[in-house]
Amino acid sequence: MMTGAPTQWRLLRTFPAQGAWNMAVDEAILESASKGEAPPTLRLYAWSPPCLSLGYAQPANDVNLEILKSFGWEVVRRPTGGRAILHTDELTYSISGKNLEPQLLGSVLESYQRLSLGLLEALHLLGIEADTPRLSPNSTQKSNFNPVCFEVPSNYEITYEGKKLIGSAQARRKSGVLQHGSLPLNGDLTRILDVLNFSGSQTRDSARKNLLDHATTLERAVGYKGDWWIASYAFEAAFKNMLNMDLQKMDLTPKEGRRAFELYNQKYNHQDWTLKR
Repeated sequence: MMTGAPTQWRLLRTFPAQGAWNMAVDEAILESASKGEAPPTLRLYAWSPPCLSLGYAQPANDVNLEILKSFGWEVVRRPTGGRAILHTDELTYSISGKNLEPQLLGSVLESYQRLSLGLLEALHLLGIEADTPRLSPNSTQKSNFNPVCFEVPSNYEITYEGKKLIGSAQARRKSGVLQHGSLPLNGDLTRILDVLNFSGSQTRDSARKNLLDHATTLERAVGYKGDWWIASYAFEAAFKNMLNMDLQKMDLTPKEGRRAFELYNQKYNHQDWTLKR
């Protein structure tokens, strides 16, 4: 638990939105918060329709776009690294602020470790005694040919009984830090495999087994269907108590709204960004 005088943070709960809009809002907040034009921000949100997000450097040909579109799903590319995530039936959080904020100080791993205190407490409030493993920064546990983000935990990601429960990723821009991640509430985690390309059915079946062996949902962990609103209040209380945040409910500033609209149109909703190879 962090001690000392609480630091003021903005709390944003936003309506479920398209993946391109969600990523545009996260980047707009990062830009404004890193310049001191807006407070550091904890944002809690959801996705509609379901959306597959690719890591910043992930090849677009990992995705079978024809099948994805037939499901009515969208695709977006994140500003953060990692592999593909299907965003549906989940709570997503993002943390944005200057790299001098007490909660964000230090290296990527140091800030991950600190923020994991809030994530662990949120799960505790939801009835889960989760764990966060300490892995080497040079860990090679993730397979180079595996397009699925949730298959293997990486540094300071949250696990329950050895299975990944909250996956997170971080991006740094000059003086700013963005960390976002997702808590799957319920549903079939293997749905994502239906829209990813594999060398054959045997490889896909193996990925399906590995995913179920190494990842889980809130519902599977506690035995009841996760509720987005209940989970969001658990995140709010946990970050306030464990990370010494004085959370104040606020909206996007007009400038952030305009910038998010620009990023949506010029970047995140544009194939040149999303489908870059």
